Amino acid sequence: MKTVVVLGGTGFIGRSVMRLLQERGERAVSLSRREGCDLLDLEGLTDRLAALRPQALINCAAHVGSLHYVSRNAADVIHDNMRMILNVYAALRGVCPSAVLVNPISNCSYPGEAAVQVESEWQNGPVHDSVLAFGSTRRMIHALAASYQRQHGVGSVNWLVPNAYGPGDASDPDRVHALNGIIIRLLRARKAGERRFEIWGSGRPVREWVYVDDAARVLVESLGGGPQIDPVNVAQKQGHSIAEIAALAAKILGYEVELVFNTRYPDGAPSKILDDRRFREKFPHFRFMPIEDGISRTIDYYRSVS
Repeated sequence: MKTVVVLGGTGFIGRSVMRLLQERGERAVSLSRREGCDLLDLEGLTDRLAALRPQALINCAAHVGSLHYVSRNAADVIHDNMRMILNVYAALRGVCPSAVLVNPISNCSYPGEAAVQVESEWQNGPVHDSVLAFGSTRRMIHALAASYQRQHGVGSVNWLVPNAYGPGDASDPDRVHALNGIIIRLLRARKAGERRFEIWGSGRPVREWVYVDDAARVLVESLGGGPQIDPVNVAQKQGHSIAEIAALAAKILGYEVELVFNTRYPDGAPSKILDDRRFREKFPHFRFMPIEDGISRTIDYYRSVS
């Protein structure tokens, strides 16, 4: 039985990763600030990894929130994420350089104007200004992975992951992923008897969505392969606009409500759909959760915790 450390194992994707690892019979250990291990503390992280000597790590830790949260707290977001990434690679190199590190990289790191996100064009332009603080640090994961492999032989597996949603995220709409935030606010609006529902922005941006357990499954299943420094999309090549997602969630809820759009909020990039050719070469038979089923399960979760 090998030891797999999940950085941020008490977070949204991290919890799903922990569950899947345990189901596979791996010794899964979560390291997170909630459990007394702050990745901003290099000495503390190094000591914990030295004691565990893991054979693999999955890095689900990040300082992130909604588009609006990341914009308002840009300096804190870029500072904390850069320090965490730097500390993870430094600690890994110091005490367990033969361990493989799996990194989910948000697809907000693609150029802001890319309609279909193709891996070969990943850094062919700046990230969208609305996610500058977070998206830029995601690109640095690749730079660190390549540099540490070149000098120290540290192996990494990098995946470009679209907007995740599903059970287990936070309950604050400002700190959750976009689709979950819509569901939380819809449930609150329905409980309050409101007949109009405000969407933050125009509702036009198109996003690809991945159910949290699907994202976790890719991360866990990639542990058996070799390094993958150049990132590969976790992709279905299918997108839905913010307005479409809100309408679909309201329909599943049985909530007849008028959607209104507050365009004082920024939209972000107009389209984020990922090309799936390379993903299908690696996982030709992978089946994603249908969006209707995923939204239904997410609604059930937030009903249970409200």
